This record gives sequence, structure tokens and C-alpha cells, in this order.
Amino acid sequence: MKIIKFGGSSVANPTNIKKVFEILHQRSKEGEVAVVFSAFGGVTEVLLKSAEKAKLGDKSYVEDIKLLEDKHFEVVKSMIPVKLQSPVLTYIKLRFNELEDLFHGIFLIKECSARTLDYVGSFGERLSAYILSELLRLEGFPAIYLDAREVVRTNDRFGNAKVDFSITNDLIQDFFHQNPGLKVITGFIASTAKGETTTLGRSGSDYTAAIFASALQATSLEIWTDVSGVMTSDPRMVYTAFTIPQLSYAEAMELSHFGAKVIFPATMQPAMKKGIPIYIKNTFEPENEGTLINNDAPNGKIIKGISSMSGISLLNVEGAGLIEVVGVSRRVFGALADAGVNVILISQASSEHSICVAIRTTEAGLAKEAIEREFIYEIRNGEMDPVAVVSEMAVVAAVGENMKHNPGASGRMFQALGRNNVNVFAIAQGSSELNISAVVSQADLQKALNALHEAFFLSDNKVLHLFLVGVGLIGKALIKMIANQREKLQRENDLDIQIHGIANSRFMAFHEDGFDLKNCPAPEDAPEAEAMDLEKFLHQMELMNFSNTVFVDCTASQDVADAYERILEAKVAIVTPNKKANSSSLEKYRQLKKLAYKRGVKFLYETNVAAGLPVINTLQDLMLSGDKVIRIEAVLSGSMNYIFSEFEKGLPFSEVVRQAKDKGYTEPDPRDDLSGMDVGRKILILGREAEQELHFEDISIQSMVPEDCVETKDVEEFFEKLKSHDKDFEAILEEAKSKGEKMRFMATLENGKAKVGLNSLDSSHPFYQLKGSDNMILFTTERYHDFPMIIRGPGAGADVTAAGVFADVIRLGNFSR
Repeated sequence: MKIIKFGGSSVANPTNIKKVFEILHQRSKEGEVAVVFSAFGGVTEVLLKSAEKAKLGDKSYVEDIKLLEDKHFEVVKSMIPVKLQSPVLTYIKLRFNELEDLFHGIFLIKECSARTLDYVGSFGERLSAYILSELLRLEGFPAIYLDAREVVRTNDRFGNAKVDFSITNDLIQDFFHQNPGLKVITGFIASTAKGETTTLGRSGSDYTAAIFASALQATSLEIWTDVSGVMTSDPRMVYTAFTIPQLSYAEAMELSHFGAKVIFPATMQPAMKKGIPIYIKNTFEPENEGTLINNDAPNGKIIKGISSMSGISLLNVEGAGLIEVVGVSRRVFGALADAGVNVILISQASSEHSICVAIRTTEAGLAKEAIEREFIYEIRNGEMDPVAVVSEMAVVAAVGENMKHNPGASGRMFQALGRNNVNVFAIAQGSSELNISAVVSQADLQKALNALHEAFFLSDNKVLHLFLVGVGLIGKALIKMIANQREKLQRENDLDIQIHGIANSRFMAFHEDGFDLKNCPAPEDAPEAEAMDLEKFLHQMELMNFSNTVFVDCTASQDVADAYERILEAKVAIVTPNKKANSSSLEKYRQLKKLAYKRGVKFLYETNVAAGLPVINTLQDLMLSGDKVIRIEAVLSGSMNYIFSEFEKGLPFSEVVRQAKDKGYTEPDPRDDLSGMDVGRKILILGREAEQELHFEDISIQSMVPEDCVETKDVEEFFEKLKSHDKDFEAILEEAKSKGEKMRFMATLENGKAKVGLNSLDSSHPFYQLKGSDNMILFTTERYHDFPMIIRGPGAGADVTAAGVFADVIRLGNFSR
């Protein structure tokens, strides 16, 4: 005998019902079965809400009942031939007439007891099981309708009745012995010895199925629902969650207690006592194996699942007068029990100075009042503090029997939380090591779940979740690099990089599972594209709340740079070539560095100065090691070096500048480069990294933009006017050549002052040999005094800058291991 149960979503409409019948045809070929049905999807909820409406004098309950009646009629009329409909429609009409009288009574007396609610709630299953039994007969099954109230006996605790298994088992066995055929059983409902209707509480239909499985010593219990088994975590919050193939009863009990809503503890108890395996299956994906729950806990992962519970408050009971006082815990929990408050988690320091309990926020006020009433004299005498309540909390729980065989499971859990800046407020772990629970802020719940899921289930690969603003030349090159290197990074570096948000100045788009990087669309071409709004972009990034989130800014936008503080406050790392933040006020620069340190996240900007060259990291290492910078000389603009290197070959200056723009070496408006402001910002950043109090006004900048070219209306007009200055630039070139020198646009920092401008250098200077778009930086320090440290390489172009950004992203992945 196999007991099969179908939930409300499985029988919500005729299409779904047909899927159920296909499953039953298959199962009946394998042996004898009995089937338990819930009410049609949503029916019980409407019944209970309508009863509340009637109690409050709201006549709209009449419309609700009529809609339910029509819903049941519709199933019959669409699935039963017309000439066979009459008996079934009559049954439905009689039940709804009864319901109308019942609701009218509630409406008149403005009262609805738990006993009445149980009777109201029974109609859903009575209607669905009857209709489905008639439909199954038409399918060729020898179906027998069984109202579970005939055989399941309970006490009179209405709303959550307790089963008398001794009587119930005998009644079930007698009925099955005397009535051969496919029993079609109402879930959820039972009756007292007096024949009063009761209900079995939360997930009552599952419980009904387990009761029958136990009574009949079934070979298995199958629970068919709308998910493919028990998941490793809540898939609405952890997008990488997957089905757990097998769980022990104990593991399933722990997961269900902490929010895994596929199965509930009461369901498992009858089956567990008899060792009956439970299968959780998906009606809409019957080929999926689902989850098997039995006595075994097969080896494999350290934990089986990560569950959670929201809407939690922490109560702290503490005071110096509680230390070594016998009976404090008994009084605390006695007071809570008397007030009917359920304690979810307990944590107590060994000093006995404080006791921390987690309860549902809805009961926090009641709990605080109960404890303070119990300890009124201790509080009055200053021996104990008033009870402190911390709300907006959540519990995360790692569950698995294998934890007891693997030392370090708790260390791994808290390391993952700490690495992702999730603060833990309380901890609880039993000696069985089946469950490790932690209380975290509700705001950090999704991040905590994702961090733990990655640590325990995706531990072979560190996952970085990127949100990219700026999908121009650099952004596109970055996406291409990640796509090309992704498999190698996964294979050799255990690092996976996913991009969940993309934006340019006009559009933005998001993808929960990460965009296909090989075919990543432009933001405007993405299916869910919307107008770019930086505030909305950041809000969506925060809502997705991934662990290891990285904000990548490949723009030159001041507005985006102004948002860095908010991003770091949200504990999100930043990688950027955008110089605007670090070259703004010294106070802003220091604030960002301080905030990143305080929040424990990385703010990486290697590409601020020399694209992919390791300039900032090298300088930071020098400073950390105790060295001191004396002088910095630097060619920091690949575009400017390209312009003056090519200019030496004899082309007109205006033509060389246009060529540089066409190659993507300059900004869209070359005046941004020629003005020297870009180099000024770079030397400013280097000076600050060298621990010098440098302000932008401390920098002397020589602009290469002729005066009459500054205010041109567009770039084309700028080039036209620049042509008239070709002779002036040619004269400068000829003067340098006459001395055997070359022109280099460079920056110098010394004694807290910086200057930027065009210099004529002879062959003894290292910059003399520079070609193309190369950058070169000379660090003269106390250690590198006679022979400066030299860093040289390409310093312009989207690919070079993107490579530097990519390197920072990879560095982030290594930081958090």
C-alpha cells in the first residue's frame, strides 16, 4: 500500500487535475494506492476569511461564497459529461446551501468560535475529495469517497486537534478491509468521539496522509506539491538553491521548524515512528526525483540545508544581580510559558550575567511584560535591567547530521557570515550538532543565506556578484574578458564571476541568475530594460542583496562617484577606474577610505592612475612597509604620450590629436586630456596615496588647449580651430629637436607640491625612450633613493583599463577566501 497526497495547487484547476490523474494512473500500475486531497487551491483561505467577514458584519462574505460555488461548478461542468453532472452538482449545491446558513448564523450573532471555524474549514476538502472521486470513477478507477471524519478521531482542541491513534488506526484498518478500491480521502479534517468536526492544524492534509500511512503500514508516503522536493534554501532568496536528494527525519524536522514550508514536523511523526519513507514530489515535474526523507543520513555535504525564520525579536534579560543566582532561567521560561509565548532560540553566557531568547516579534510586547512582571523586585532594586527588546531580526540555521563528523562546521559558518559583513547577535548549537542557529539583522537575511549557501554548497567556487555601471568601451571590454576567462577562473582559481546588473547613461537592466556573458545585451536591448535611474539601480542592487556583491563603476560620472559612500555603507565592495571620488576633496577621499575599512569591504581603484599598471598597489605596499616618498615623476596620460610621440614623426598636431581620438586613446572630447586636468587628478591621487595632504589647488597645471579652443561649441569646431595652432606646436617641437630633446607631458610631485605640464627632456632621462601610449612612473623614496623604482607599460585604451579593472575584481575574489 502506498499513500499519495496532493496539495491544493495540484488540484487548483482542470488542467492541473488532469496531471494528477496521469500520476495516479502510473502509480496504480505499481501497486495498491490510496489518495488524500487538499481543498482546491485557495478555497480554505477564502472560507476562513469569509467567516471573519461575517463575524464583523461585512456582507461581502455572500459574494465570496458565490465565487467559491461557481469555482466548484466550473470544475464539474468542464470535466464531467453533461448527462452525468446532476448528482455531483446537487451535492455541491447542498454543501453551499449549508454553508450559507452557517455564515448567516455567524453574521447574525457576530461570533465565530474555534469549533465553528473548524466546521467552516472542513467544506473545502469535503467538496474537493468528493468531486475528484467522481472524476476518478470516470477515469476508470474503482474510487471510494472517504470523509476522514469517519475514521480519524481526535480530542476537542479545535483548530489543532490531537489524534487518538489507538482508535483511529483500528477504524482506518477496518474501513480499508471492508471497502476494496481506490480510497479518495479528505485531508485536514477529523472528528471527536461526539462527532464534532475538528481540523489537524497547519499542513493538516499532509498529516492526514501520514496518519493513514502509519495505520496501514504503507510502503511509502508521497506528498505531491508545486516544488521539486525540499530545497537547500529558500529559492526566493537564494537563486542557486537546489533540491536536496535525501534527508533524515531529524534533518527534515529541523529544516521545517526553521521555515522550510514543504513539510511540517507533525506530518513526519506518524511516518517516522513506523520508519515509512516520505517522498516530496512536484506535480508539474513528475520526472524530477524530488526529496526522499527516511532514517538514513547519507554521507556527502557537511550540511543538508540552510533555513531561516523572519519576524524575530531578541529579548535580553541581564543584570549583575543574576550571576550565580539559582532558578533565574526557570523563572524566565516559566513566565514566558505562562504567557503562552513560544521560545525559538536560547543563548546564555557562562557567567549567567545575561539570558537571550529569540521569539516572534508579534509576541515581543507580551513577553517583555511577562518577564518584567516576574522580576519586578529585582528590576526595582537594580539587580536586573529592564528587558531589552531588539526587533527586526531573523534566524538562520544550518542543518545536517554530518556536522557532528566534521570539525569546523560552525567555524566555516561564522567565517562566511563575517566575511560578508553579516553581524551575528546570538548563537545556539545543541550538543547533537544537528543544527547551528544564528540571529542576524532582518536586513542582512538574504545576504546571510547566500553567503552560507555558497560556503557549504558552492564552496568549490567563490562567487562574485557584479553590478556594472558604464557599459561603454571599458565596460564592454570588461564583460568580454570575464566571458572569455570565466571557465578558466572557475577551473584554476575556484572563482565564478556573475553580472546581475548593467547600466549606461540611458538604460539599465537586471538578471537574478546573471546575464549570459557570451551574449550579454546592451542595457537598452535587455528584455527587462528600463530608463536609467541611479537611485533605482542602487536600490535594486540592495534588494537582490547577494553575498560578495561588487559595484563596478566604469564611468567618469561625478553623480556615480557621489554614491560611493552609500554603497560602502551597504557593505558592498567597489572597483572603479573613475577618478572623480579620489580626486575630490581630501576630506571625501579620507572618508571613503575610512568607511571601507569600517565596513570591512574593499574599495579598489588601481586603474585611477595608470590603467592596468600596478602603480597604486605598489605605492601602498611601499608605504605599509615604512618607506617614505621623496619625489614622484610620472607620465600618466597614455593619450598625451601617444600624441606627443606621434607628433615627433612630422604630422600636424591637430591631425595627431584626431588620430588619438579615433583610436579611443582620448576622452570623447580631447580637451579633457589636453587641458591636463586628467593628469592633475592622477598625480593628486598618487600624492594622497603617498600620505601627503594634497589638495587640487596645490597642483600647477599647464593646459595644452589654446585659449580660443576652450569654448568651442562642439568637438568638430575644436578641431577646426586647433588647425590654426599647428604652427605654434610645430615651433615647440622644433625647439626641442634643436636641443636633441623630446617633449613629454608629465607630472611631478615633491615637497607637498605638484605640477603638470609639457617638458623637454634629454636622452639621460628615463622618459626620453617612451613610445606610443606608454606610461612611466618613477618613485624616488628613502629606500629607492639613488635608483628610483620604475613602473612602465601601456597606459591608455579601453582594453588596458578593462584589464586593470578585471584584475581588481579577481583580487577581490582572493581577498575574501
